[in-house]
Amino acid sequence: MPFGIGRSPQDKRNRTVADLLVAQLIEAGVRRIYGIVGDSLNPVVDAVHRSNTGENAGKGIEWIHVRHEEAAAFAAAAEAEVTGSLAVCAGSCGPGNLHLINGLYDANRSRVPVLAIASHIPSKQIGTGFFQETHPDRLFTECSVYSEMISSADQAPRVINSAIHHAYGARGVSVLTLPGDVADLDAPAAVPDVACRPAPPRVVPDAAAVQQLADAIGAAKKVTIFAGAGVRGAHDDVVALADKIAAPVGHSLRGKEFIQYDNPFDVGMSGLLGYGAAFDAMHDCDLLILLGTDFPYDQFLPESVRTAQVDVDPTHLGRRTRLDLAVVGDVGETVRALLPLVKKARSRKFLDSMVAKHEKAMTGVVGAYTKKVERTTPIHPEFVADTLDQVASDDAVFTVDTGMCNVWAARYITPNGKRRVIGSFIHGSMANALPHAIGVAAAQPGRQVVAMSGDGGLSMLLGELVTLKHYDLPVKVVLFDNASLGMVRLEMLVDGLPMFGTESPQVDYAAVANAIGIPAVRVEKPKDLRRALQDALHRPGPALVDVVTDPRALSIPPNITAGQVRGFAVAMSKEVLGGGMGEVVSMARANLRNVPRP
Repeated sequence: MPFGIGRSPQDKRNRTVADLLVAQLIEAGVRRIYGIVGDSLNPVVDAVHRSNTGENAGKGIEWIHVRHEEAAAFAAAAEAEVTGSLAVCAGSCGPGNLHLINGLYDANRSRVPVLAIASHIPSKQIGTGFFQETHPDRLFTECSVYSEMISSADQAPRVINSAIHHAYGARGVSVLTLPGDVADLDAPAAVPDVACRPAPPRVVPDAAAVQQLADAIGAAKKVTIFAGAGVRGAHDDVVALADKIAAPVGHSLRGKEFIQYDNPFDVGMSGLLGYGAAFDAMHDCDLLILLGTDFPYDQFLPESVRTAQVDVDPTHLGRRTRLDLAVVGDVGETVRALLPLVKKARSRKFLDSMVAKHEKAMTGVVGAYTKKVERTTPIHPEFVADTLDQVASDDAVFTVDTGMCNVWAARYITPNGKRRVIGSFIHGSMANALPHAIGVAAAQPGRQVVAMSGDGGLSMLLGELVTLKHYDLPVKVVLFDNASLGMVRLEMLVDGLPMFGTESPQVDYAAVANAIGIPAVRVEKPKDLRRALQDALHRPGPALVDVVTDPRALSIPPNITAGQVRGFAVAMSKEVLGGGMGEVVSMARANLRNVPRP
């Protein structure tokens, strides 16, 4: 479908709406667009091409050709996450931009600034059931903070500006639906000021609310802090508060990288991926303070403990658990206002007991996963994660597939204030690690980027290995290859279901990567692991380490409920009755030593 013929740099016609869009993105600081070229998107792609020609060579926008538009959106989300700046993805009409939707959900729920260009069928054909017709301006409303269609050249400049401002101001995804023929129209001569990145505001809490929180702390004998991603930038303030009021500090998965490091009061993480003493600290206290977290798993939050919540977004208050006291404000601003109002705790008994319990759990339970397994095959995935943590650089970015890789990253990747751990932690999509890594590596080429991928996730967007090779992106893919969907296996067991449909055929992904032109090795023995990881991390360009791990190694929750025990028992009984006795025995051997003990 010819939506318009691209013009050469010598073409003297006025600039088009597509040119205007590209110019506004450049002025807003955008440096690349992830996507796949085609039909209705061609005018925009041509404008991107011409933005780098002649005297503008190297000053325009780079086009990153991914193999699936879903990867384009994930890559943009990760770029926005690590830079804080607007990142852009694009898709052609119909199925092209429809593929963006999963990655856009991820970006929007992670609250990072992303702009998606959804090109559209010819404007005169909209509403006629035309070839490849969808309605992007409707489809993307649920996964965006702004979604509008540009219907005329005169409308374009202000809508583009508005999209950029919404992505920054509302912290999420903006979608511009742009018919190909409209993109090829002459742009208006007069345009408004170019949108730019605004400085973030200070959200200062109400003084009376802060005083109420101080009074509640003073009245409580045992206080616990549970921190989420909202503590970013407030690490020292929160640690100082914990020290003053003798409060153990637990954290969510997204909060881990911002609060766990240099924190002597850390008691780990709660939830499905949890470890340590966070669960106990939250349930045994008199006052639980939730700082900057919208932790979704209410079954891990106490029902009978007085709870205070501090959040910059008032819509988060009380929607997960009981709420006795609310403070609307930035965590850092709130804690700094709170510190002078609270007295130093007279007893540290509760804090000391929780820290000791956490230490015991880390050495006796979590630590057990990585000890005495240097000769055990199949390789324990915990051993892989622990070794990777030791050999990776101090400022590495780890992108993590949803599922068991989330568990291994949560338990074994050590934060230090410089490392980043990025995943689909709220949307929970499979296959995010590799495309997330593409976005980070494109935006920060001098940084070590490690994709902790599962074979289920990698196989879903396997074509993006071609993208790594195409752009020689220095992404190191560490593949936890257990030929199964490990997290789904665990979910089935907890629910008392026999394992079904979770197995995959053994695939030599190292051979696949080598065929594409990416240096890769397959590791089947623990003694070969460290050298393989070190070689991959230190070589230029992309690399893949395919580690064959134990499919029976499961993530044992930090607190096993009676219902979960019944579920395991029922599931194992069904396995035995179904002729799977050998599988049950093997699973027991792989996991019984790691079951938490009192």
